[in-house]
Amino acid sequence: MPESILVGLDGSEASGRAADAAADAARRHDLRLVLACVVPWSPYSFTTAEENERRSVEKEREATAARERVLEPVIARLSEPGDLAIESAVRHGHPAETLVRLAREHDAAWITVGRVGQSRVRTLLFGSTPSSLIQLSPIPVLVVP
Repeated sequence: MPESILVGLDGSEASGRAADAAADAARRHDLRLVLACVVPWSPYSFTTAEENERRSVEKEREATAARERVLEPVIARLSEPGDLAIESAVRHGHPAETLVRLAREHDAAWITVGRVGQSRVRTLLFGSTPSSLIQLSPIPVLVVP
């Protein structure tokens, strides 16, 4: 039986609305809320030896920034009533693939994301995370406008 609802956050207004919708559903269904921020990163990018040496430091800096700028404000806002179990995760990788992996790890009933993320240009070039999730996810995906 599912234990949580996974929410993909990127700091956009739409992802904030997705978190609100998921929090309401988690309260109604007595599920944990797992807030996740995925920092896009590919292990297949071409880098120099010097860049590879700095990469672990950069990844930690990016993870800290994601926690502080994206996750912590939402956690603080949703934690106020105190009636909701909230967990958070920051991962590096392909956003849709990483969210699907997190959903499996946390036994999620479904994944909730905002329809429009931070970068419209990136969406035009590479496609959207919601579209990719719908194709990849073995569980339902709720896309919040």
